[in-house]
Amino acid sequence: MHRLRRPALVTTSLLASATLAGTALTTAASPAVGAVVADPVVASAPDAALSLTPLGTYGTGIFDESAAEIVAHHPGSDRLFVVNASEGVVDVLDLSDASAPTKDFSIDASGLVDRAGTVVPEGANPNSVAVRRDGLGVIALEHPTKTDDGWLAFFDARGTDGTSSLLGAVRVGALPDMVAFSPDGRYAVVANEGEPSDDYAVDPVGSVGIVALPSKVRAPSQEAVRTAGFGAFEAGGRKELDPDVRVFAGIEGADRPVSAGLEPEYVAVDRRSRTAYVALQEANATAVVDLRRARVRDIWSFGAKDHGAAGNGLDTSDRDDAIDIAPVPGLQGLYLPDGMNLYTVRGEEYLVTANEGDAREWGDYAEPARVGDLGEDGLAPICADNPLAGRTDAADLGRLNVTTASGLGAEGCYEELYAFGGRSFSIWTTDGEQVFDSGDELEQVTAEAVPDFFNSNHSESNLEGRSDDKGPEPENLAIGRVQGRTYAFIGLERVGGVVVYDITRPRRSTFVTYVNNRDFSVSMEDVIEEGTEDPADALDRAGDLGAEGLAFVKGKDSPTGSPLLLVANEVSGTTTVFGIDALSAR
Repeated sequence: MHRLRRPALVTTSLLASATLAGTALTTAASPAVGAVVADPVVASAPDAALSLTPLGTYGTGIFDESAAEIVAHHPGSDRLFVVNASEGVVDVLDLSDASAPTKDFSIDASGLVDRAGTVVPEGANPNSVAVRRDGLGVIALEHPTKTDDGWLAFFDARGTDGTSSLLGAVRVGALPDMVAFSPDGRYAVVANEGEPSDDYAVDPVGSVGIVALPSKVRAPSQEAVRTAGFGAFEAGGRKELDPDVRVFAGIEGADRPVSAGLEPEYVAVDRRSRTAYVALQEANATAVVDLRRARVRDIWSFGAKDHGAAGNGLDTSDRDDAIDIAPVPGLQGLYLPDGMNLYTVRGEEYLVTANEGDAREWGDYAEPARVGDLGEDGLAPICADNPLAGRTDAADLGRLNVTTASGLGAEGCYEELYAFGGRSFSIWTTDGEQVFDSGDELEQVTAEAVPDFFNSNHSESNLEGRSDDKGPEPENLAIGRVQGRTYAFIGLERVGGVVVYDITRPRRSTFVTYVNNRDFSVSMEDVIEEGTEDPADALDRAGDLGAEGLAFVKGKDSPTGSPLLLVANEVSGTTTVFGIDALSAR
């Protein structure tokens, strides 16, 4: 079975074409360049106004250890800064030749004395990196005991080695996960996720750190750090929490359950550098933060996606041996976005989210359960009048992971079932109105482009390996303008690759192209398990696995003179440079 909203047209090897939203897709193979795979997957709309071509790759040779997570570019030095969590450093790459990025050195912040007089210890792991245009760089570092306060370490992007580049550090909240500069360069804003310990014995509060920065390339003082917390939304506080914001599974008797339950994930700052929008992924919400006052002004929920509506279908089973993208009446999806960005259209700002989905699993607590397991092993059952109650076979909904934290009714059974993630990207007004969602188009496009590896995992090549759990898993995104049009570049963590949409008109956003620099004939888990090939050689051939961080480079800042897209891939440990070329004016 291969039920799509539109019929397939042509299939050639791993490349295919399809109709999407009334527009035919055409496909072609990009030329092999340097370490790029021999036959990247490319599927484009026939009226696509741009192409995306892999130019070159830097590989760490480290598989499935988060050796390339987040990437930032500094145009003044033609350098890339890539979070290599496996080695506990930020790798500094020379981008002067976009077809062959090379490593200059690494920045290791361990041993650095922070502004409070404490030493950043060995094992303080980087999670994020950003670079201001003048060369001031910042690294978010989590404490080796992740429930303790972490650091922001500052560096000079023009430094000549990993030691002299470092400028100083300040303490911030627990588990600083993502850091961004405000557009005016006056603030560094960090999402302090505050995840609990693995045994769920300690659960620190989540918060947002706001650091006032010097105008020159130097580290700020500790006094420049302010923290916006969620205390006002606790019971009896001065602000009422929207009941749709998911606060659940906290430690019993916690003094501040809301603050501990809200875990900031990602930061986007408005064009005026006054407001930060912070994704609270597991809560399925965003916090609106006043940067000048260091105060959380509002928290609103992303709500749920109706997977029963036409165009909002999904493939729910990894055991039916078929691609079956179809609506499921009665099933909802929690957007639970990870990466988030902002852009402006005619003076109005919009949030763009990659609706990855995520679940809480700490200690003995596990949020997800398969539909077929509900009603067993102490789990509440599905209500008898729920239209999904009879759809528990493994080839239907039985294998689909849903949350046990939402949808439970007063009768002690699940009145609603909620899957993780939207398998989509969305565009929202800054007060939470959704103006666009890609529906099931990400699965439609990848089904046609790589039908033999639809919803594949990243560590191995398989068919439908992720259909039961978040599908292609849109992880992160970048936004850029090319010849007067605005585009969203969305990275797919599991099947891999980048999907490009024209979002110039938010409510009428359209698919442009899909490119995947991956060789599906190489299944890394199989290589390691079978032991028939050197894993390092196989990794060289596999291409990009697990897109995690993306960054757009304007043409005026690019060594090629044309725009570039940078993608850090955490499973393959590769950082790949894509050329962006305008094809026609729409």
